[in-house]
Amino acid sequence: MTTNRPITLFYSPQTRATGARVLLEELKAPYELHVLNMKADEQRQPAYLAINPLGKVPAVRVGDTLVTEQGAIYLYLADLYPEAGLAPAIDDPERGAYVRWLFIYGNCFEPAVVDRHMKRDPASMNETPYASYDSLIDLVEETLKKGPYLLGERFTAADLLWGIALRWTTMFGLVETRPAFQAYMARIDGRASIQKVWAEDAAMVAMHEAAVKARELVG
Repeated sequence: MTTNRPITLFYSPQTRATGARVLLEELKAPYELHVLNMKADEQRQPAYLAINPLGKVPAVRVGDTLVTEQGAIYLYLADLYPEAGLAPAIDDPERGAYVRWLFIYGNCFEPAVVDRHMKRDPASMNETPYASYDSLIDLVEETLKKGPYLLGERFTAADLLWGIALRWTTMFGLVETRPAFQAYMARIDGRASIQKVWAEDAAMVAMHEAAVKARELVG
């Protein structure tokens, strides 16, 4: 189902959008970057709020179709390029586990990590979308111990989402670095797509910082 429609990724370096760009590289999909300098608050300007009123990246436009939210973008793009083999087909028995992990990330992992960071303790396990932080992190660990990937031997788009997320959250101490996570991150980090995007992100961040400083001097 490969598309000939133009793909635009609304992007800012070293953000949640990094994973979406890595996915496009893995899919070998032709795309254009619409880069936003978040250090200059470009994501809060009317032009981008017309794309995503929440002012968040990533967002992706494929022809006339606009998709926001990480899990939705991964699901959409990986299905658009089935020949890349990063998404089990609809009738594949592993499709359920694949979709489950995409949704656990956005519905459970991010809320749990943010609550933990903000030191917000839920009153009860029934009042959170993730039961408890510890039970969620233990679930991820036990799954990866069986590895090497979330679906066992099968590498999917969900692994890009989780591998990059664990790298950032462990780097900043939001999630403890467990041996299963370290081994998993090492497998994901070694992919050429990630190395390429990280290097280009670092250069882009330096340019954005320089642009903001230049603007401050002029102001």
